[in-house]
Parts: sequence; C-alpha cells; structure tokens
Amino acid sequence: MPTRPDRPALRARYDRRRAEVVVGAARVFAERGYDQTSVPQLAEELGIAAGSLYHYFGGKEQLLIAICDQLMDPLLGEARAVLADEDADAGDQLRALVRLWVGHVIAHRDHMLVFLQERHVIDHGDQWAEVRRGRKQFEQLVEGLLARIDAEGRARLGDARLTLSALLGMVNHTAQWYRPRGRLDADAIADGYVDLVLAG
Repeated sequence: MPTRPDRPALRARYDRRRAEVVVGAARVFAERGYDQTSVPQLAEELGIAAGSLYHYFGGKEQLLIAICDQLMDPLLGEARAVLADEDADAGDQLRALVRLWVGHVIAHRDHMLVFLQERHVIDHGDQWAEVRRGRKQFEQLVEGLLARIDAEGRARLGDARLTLSALLGMVNHTAQWYRPRGRLDADAIADGYVDLVLAG
C-alpha cells in the first residue's frame, strides 16, 4: 500500500494528485469498463506512466475502492447535515436530501456508472466492507426519513423497503440517462422523484 508523505506541503500535493487520478480513472472505467481496462491502458488514457499509478494505489482494486469512497463519503456527510434537525418538516427534508443526492450523482456521474457496473463485485468480499458500510449508513438515513414521513401522515408509503429501493433505483440510475443540456435540470429531476414518492 503506498504511503503518504509526512511533510504537510508534500502530503497536500500528493492527496490532490491522488484525487485527480481517481476522477480520471472513474471517467476511463465508465467509458471502457473496469474489467476491460488494464493498468497500462488506464495509465495511457490518463497520460501518465503506469508506475505512477502505483505511487498512489497498490492496484486496480484499490483504485476502484477509492472511486466508491469519492462517491459516497461526501454525500454521506452532507446528508447527515441536511437531516441533523429532527424537528424539521420531514417532507421538506426529503426534498432537500433528494436534491442533494441527484446533484451529487450528476456531478459524479462517472463514479456512479462505475459503481453500478461493479455492484456485483462490491457486494462481496472483506475488502469492500467499508464501502458497503457507508452505503448502508446512507440507506438507513433515507429509510429513517421515509419512516418519519409515513408516521407524520404526509404520505402512505406502503412497504418501507420497497419505497427505499424504488428511490435508490430512480436516483442512482439518473447517471445512466442524464444529459446536461436535457429538458430537466437536477432540481427538477429530484422534485419529480419526491413527488412520485409522496404521491405513493
């Protein structure tokens, strides 16, 4: 496993460059496929030497984990902030959360496409435990909010797990069809999803 430099200035530069490699790898894997892209091919696409990749990652799998972390970690933190006030209106919080979520999926479209492609791998194996834990924590936040909406009588949501799965599917798969110059912007898409859920 590569080690970060000790000196703050070097560490900051290392972290910044590592993050750039993750973003570039997400783009390449989204276009070419994770399994179909070798390390030399990835390095060529990124315009760096193959050995430079190993300066930041022990291998392709570590890079895939980093793509998932770059996708989930900020979303989870921001979602917790949105839901911090448990006395706030649950319907308003759902709208704010789904707007945040859709915007994040669109901003990290390549990351989400890679996650969706490799979901069958990520769901198994000890090396993916942290990725699964972060995803589960986010799902629990959404599920808890949906339960509050149901309890408050804002909407009769029926089976809680089915509603959660429907919302996860709608939002996460936005990455597959969204186009920047399309008819709907991120907030309009998010509001449409929320309206569908609350009309349930």
